[in-house]
Amino acid sequence: MKKRFLIPLFCVALSTVFAQKPQKLTSNQIYEKVQKLNFLGSALYVAAHPDDENTRLIAYLANNVKARTAYLSLTRGDGGQNLIGPEIRELLGVIRTQELLAARGVDGGEQRFSRANDFGYSKHPDETLEIWDKDKVLSDVVWAIRTFKPDVIINRFNHRTPGTTHGHHTSSAMLSMEAFDLAGDKTKYPEQLKLTSTWKPNRLFFNTSWWFYGSREKFAKADKSKMLNFDIGVYYPLKGLSNNELASIASSQHLCQGFGRVSTRGSQTEYVEFLKGEFPKDKKDIFSGINTTWNRVEGGGEIGDILYDIEKNFNFVNPSKHLPKLLEAYTLVEKLKDAHWREIKTKQLKTIIEACAGLYLEASANQSSSTPNSTIEVAIEALNRSEVSMDLVSITMMPSKSKIAKSLNLLPNKKETFKAVVAIQNLSFSSPYWLNSPWDLGMYKVANQEMIGKPETPRPLQIEFNLIVEDIPITITKNIVRRYSKRDKGEIYEPFEVLPKVTTKLKNKVIIFSDSKAQMIHVDVRSGAKNVAGEVSLNIPKGWKVSPERINFNIEQKDDKQTVSFLVTPSKNQSEGKVAAVAKVAGKTFDKELVEINYNHIPKQSVLLPSEAKVVRLNIKKEGKEIGYIQGSGDAVPESLRQIGYKVTEILPEEITNETLSKFDAVVIGIRAYNTKKALQFKQKHILAYVKNGGNVIVQYNTNRRVDIKPPYKLKLSRDRVTDENAKVTMLAKEHTVLNFPNKIETTDFEGWVQERGLYFPNEWGDEFTPILAMNDKGESSKKGSLLIAKHGKGNYIYTGLSFFRELPAGVPGAYKLFANLLSVKNK
Repeated sequence: MKKRFLIPLFCVALSTVFAQKPQKLTSNQIYEKVQKLNFLGSALYVAAHPDDENTRLIAYLANNVKARTAYLSLTRGDGGQNLIGPEIRELLGVIRTQELLAARGVDGGEQRFSRANDFGYSKHPDETLEIWDKDKVLSDVVWAIRTFKPDVIINRFNHRTPGTTHGHHTSSAMLSMEAFDLAGDKTKYPEQLKLTSTWKPNRLFFNTSWWFYGSREKFAKADKSKMLNFDIGVYYPLKGLSNNELASIASSQHLCQGFGRVSTRGSQTEYVEFLKGEFPKDKKDIFSGINTTWNRVEGGGEIGDILYDIEKNFNFVNPSKHLPKLLEAYTLVEKLKDAHWREIKTKQLKTIIEACAGLYLEASANQSSSTPNSTIEVAIEALNRSEVSMDLVSITMMPSKSKIAKSLNLLPNKKETFKAVVAIQNLSFSSPYWLNSPWDLGMYKVANQEMIGKPETPRPLQIEFNLIVEDIPITITKNIVRRYSKRDKGEIYEPFEVLPKVTTKLKNKVIIFSDSKAQMIHVDVRSGAKNVAGEVSLNIPKGWKVSPERINFNIEQKDDKQTVSFLVTPSKNQSEGKVAAVAKVAGKTFDKELVEINYNHIPKQSVLLPSEAKVVRLNIKKEGKEIGYIQGSGDAVPESLRQIGYKVTEILPEEITNETLSKFDAVVIGIRAYNTKKALQFKQKHILAYVKNGGNVIVQYNTNRRVDIKPPYKLKLSRDRVTDENAKVTMLAKEHTVLNFPNKIETTDFEGWVQERGLYFPNEWGDEFTPILAMNDKGESSKKGSLLIAKHGKGNYIYTGLSFFRELPAGVPGAYKLFANLLSVKNK
């Protein structure tokens, strides 16, 4: 289902509501691209996660300085939370990758990554670099520097303060410091040099601010002799926006992290502290002393003479007047000996030539996906909206390289259309490349060196438009897309995907067997083509049984589904394992699930993952049956509770009344509900009345900033957390009913937890609360606020920062037993 959000719109069409549509440049935007064309300097910004980046500085460098600017995020943010939907872990990483690309589409930057997996909060870089595999991530940072070739590198975080902030943050700065020197050393990671060359950046900075000093007063007194500063509130008349407005809009693309915000404007100072390299002569110019003109490259002087004149005398009314000179510069750029700048400036010039000519080129498939070794029909459109002489000589279908001669004279404003049949050879599926191989806690596995760092998988099919413009041959490449319309939505663009002929999906990702009774496991079989027939079977753990062994399917329509059901009998004793759905068609095996992610602010994503589910044979007891669930930012706890036999009703905050709550045996409030659902502030009286009258309320974690959860007694949230999922757990209240009824909780029930124990624990509470558990990370004091229970009237008010929202969907047996006890406290 498509999800929609309201986000800021502005007149220069930088909004990503229509993120999938091709960009059509105005005269102002063309001029800005000419300015950027005439700047030969690059800056690389380095941090750990999506939303770590300082969009103010990236926007300033890209739009005011005109530098080629990229953000290297070491991770894709897989370990964060999701405020807009149920996707977590690797699927959240896919969303956050696209949000970063959307942000760069606004602030003018580019995007890079490493193979590091965001495994969750880390308190020290020692832990981070051990889990990440330091050498591999360091090699990725070196690779980013060698391929992007920045003159300037800027770290978001301070490398000198390990243990004072997120370990990923400090690690990103430490690795950048080390890679700054290694990138120029040919003895380091020599295998990379088959594909690129060494590179020595000119200087390295730390993007400091008062925050790193603890207060504005301390920062005001700090020694700034090694600092540069810039007013990043500069106004861009061509955009009608200030730089910090642009930055706010870019930052607001991180919607899954709740970064939607109002824009800001006006003078604002940004500081960078010099760390390494050559200190700039001008402390107001981060590129001071670096040649960023066309004279930087051999043969560039003649090109600069042409392009500087175009910039100086740009024709905003009719940019096509510049085409003859732009084409002259294009032919010269193609002859540059410097391959790095030749590639960059050729690409930029093609974009400018295309825009100046008002040239519209499109290749739209008659379907949004197809399978390997099939064909699709593609509608080709070519339109020259200028007076220049232009011919479409041929089109080349990539990657097959098959060519169709056309010899069409593209007359001014006369649209040419035709259809082409494109053969999809035995191509790889177009899923996010870093998810193609099994990954581990700290690292994704990417075998192809050239793919490492790319933000996304390159599109599988392209059309090359081979043109002659004013007697100059030029080829412009367009991805094949799917363009169509819906009456209630208008024109829609979607990426074209190459997908399997068959995908399967187990309807539940974790299946709990709370006793020895057999259960039906349902598998959706989805066809990626017409008239697909075959059989599907289940691979099950040893000691389990499945009936029947296989089931035939026959699906006539593409994208249609057929559901088949297997009766699975668990082992007699408590155990866990995986079941995998496997389809066979014409002797070929298909074992992937297709996950489609479709939000308005990012392009539609098609993700292929192993079609499997965790199964758990669990000896668990329950009391009560009817559970009310008030969702917060979104989690899969309701479905997890249904797995063990509870009837869960999800309640909107607006629906909360004394009468509504009275029918439930317990009420659970979802993660970050008080952070995200303001209506709860006005419904708290009903929630507390429910407790007072004998109800049992479980409040899951909320962040501690600007929130009032309105508990019945004193309770202060903090940033206390235990990030080690294997940290020792001590039972403080061994006789309390929550540890004994209806399930006896043992220390073994805290084994097998994932990512963390919990987060945002309270650190102060009234005497009415009983702390149940204690735990801590290595070298830290004991944290006793993970689970607090207070009697209130006839019922119980429970606050927990334990990460049930991760543990239950992961099928952790002990987490299920403990949560069942939480739901049952009032019954004993």
